[in-house]
Amino acid sequence: MTSTEAAPVLVRPGNRDAQRIFRAVLDALARPGTTTHLPAPAGVPAAMAPLLALADLDTPVCVLDATSADSDQWLRAVMTATSAPGADLGDARLVAALRPVTMDELRAVRVGTPADPEEAALVALAVPALTGGPVVRLEGPGAASGAVIAPTGLPVGWLDVRAAVAYPAGADLLFVDADGACVGLPRSTRTNEGS
Repeated sequence: MTSTEAAPVLVRPGNRDAQRIFRAVLDALARPGTTTHLPAPAGVPAAMAPLLALADLDTPVCVLDATSADSDQWLRAVMTATSAPGADLGDARLVAALRPVTMDELRAVRVGTPADPEEAALVALAVPALTGGPVVRLEGPGAASGAVIAPTGLPVGWLDVRAAVAYPAGADLLFVDADGACVGLPRSTRTNEGS
């Protein structure tokens, strides 16, 4: 989408589709490294699906796109569809990054506290592919023995930023490709680079 195009009118998914999206997010976070599928409405980036299904009046949302104008258009569309308040990145509970994020943006994502880890954000990151990037080994609750992820399109050093605020207060990450395939990296998962 270019800044001269209007974002599509978004419609909140119906109950069945919202439940499918919720289940896909839950499965991705409960079983790190396992691929699930986010069913996004036609014409809507798959990384937007969690916002459309999970946002509500009490859930601040943020959208990051190629330009500020694009981000604003998507954000207004999500706010209209869900009645969720818009927020800056550091205040949002649900974030959709429709373009590659920067290290500064990763550092700015909302985190929780040891007493309230659930206050951290859920960040859906659109990536070019779920495989082909640097291999990250996963360990911890729900991760199968030998579980790995290798998403592409992430800035060098992103794991260091995540490690600085991971457990128990860090954000939960979803890596989502254009077709809606998705893998989760919850804050409780330990990571190590290398195969």
